[in-house]
Amino acid sequence: MTSTGTFAIRTAGAALAAGVVLTACAIPPADDAEARAELAAINDPLEPFNRAMFEFNRAVDRVLLEPVARAYRGVVPDFGRTMVTNFLNNLKSPMILANDLLQGEKDRAGETGGRFMANTIVGLGGLFEVTGIEFHDEDLGQTLAVWGIDEGPYLVLPLLGPSSVRDTAGLAGQTLADPVSRYARDAEHAAVPWIHSGMEAIDARSRNIETLDEIERGAIDFYATVRSLYRQRREDEIRNGRPPRSAPIPEIPWDEDEESETDRASSVVK
Repeated sequence: MTSTGTFAIRTAGAALAAGVVLTACAIPPADDAEARAELAAINDPLEPFNRAMFEFNRAVDRVLLEPVARAYRGVVPDFGRTMVTNFLNNLKSPMILANDLLQGEKDRAGETGGRFMANTIVGLGGLFEVTGIEFHDEDLGQTLAVWGIDEGPYLVLPLLGPSSVRDTAGLAGQTLADPVSRYARDAEHAAVPWIHSGMEAIDARSRNIETLDEIERGAIDFYATVRSLYRQRREDEIRNGRPPRSAPIPEIPWDEDEESETDRASSVVK
C-alpha cells in the first residue's frame, strides 16, 4: 500500500474515533426527556462526527471542487456541458431501469428503456437527447425505501456528502451492480470509476453553484439546512414527485340507539 493510502486510512480512522467520542459526549442524560425526544426527531445521533465530516467536505469543495467546476463552466460552452450531462444521465439508465422495475413502476421503466435505446443509438451514445422524455433518476436507496426499509440515522459521507444508513447500503449495492463499475473491474481499468465519479461531481457542482451559494448565505446553520433539504429531496424522489398521502379522515362514532332529530320529528308527524 502506498504512503498516501496508509495516511488516508489512518486519517479516516482517527476521524471516526473522534466522532464516536464526541457523539458519546453529546448524548443527553437519561432524565432529560425533552432533549432526548428532540434528538430522536432529528435522527442524527452521529451529529458531532457528521458536522466534522461536513466541514471536511466543505473544505474540499472550496479548495478543489468549486474552482474546478467554475473553470469547467467558464471553458466549456453551454451546449458542450449539456452533452456531458446527457451522456452521464444515459450511463445511469440501465440502473435506473432496474430500479424502476424493482419498484413496480412499469410505465416509468418503459420510458427509461425507450429513452436509453433512442438516445444511445440515435443520440450518439447519449450525447444528444432525441426523445423529449423527461429524465428521472432512481437508485437502490429509493428502492429500499419503497420496499419499506427504514432510513436509519443520518450520515455525512467523506466527499459524497449527505446520506443515511439505508442510502449508504443502497449506494454500495448500486456501485457493485453498476455496468460501468463492473466493466472497469472486469477489464482491470481502475481509473474508469474515478473518472466517471469525477465527471459526475464536476457536472453536478457546475449546475448548482449559485443555488448552493444562495442556500449558504440564507442559512443560520448551514449543516442543519443541508440535512433538512436532503431529507426533503429524498422523500420527494421516493414518492416520484407525487404528493404525500394525506392522513385518513377519522370515522365519527355513531350511536345507533340514539335517534337523530330528523328521525324524532318524523315519528311525531306519523
